[in-house]
Amino acid sequence: MIYSLCLLLIVVGLYGAVVKRNALKIVICLLIMEHGVNLLFIVVGYRAGGSPAILDAGTPTAAFSAGAVDPLPQALVLTSIVIGLGVMVLLTALCIRLHERFGSFDVEKLRRLRG
Repeated sequence: MIYSLCLLLIVVGLYGAVVKRNALKIVICLLIMEHGVNLLFIVVGYRAGGSPAILDAGTPTAAFSAGAVDPLPQALVLTSIVIGLGVMVLLTALCIRLHERFGSFDVEKLRRLRG
């Protein structure tokens, strides 16, 4: 069920990024797609009844590895969130500059302005 939600977010974001003509809506659709991928990483790394990946001094290694949650997807999602924030700010600033220069967010109009 949750995998289908992740897939739905990714597909909706991809569809919007391909179909929409407004530059800001394209940025929003890319963010929706990014959130779908982040959610997919979190769901893949989830383990029911899992413990945090912190090894105590008295815990046997075999029992720890059998019950611990994989920390790699969590680290990848945190990195992805930071990178996504930077990309979103850059794309939003680019959209603002395009609107200031050409007076429109419509990408079809911007394509026709090319010499």
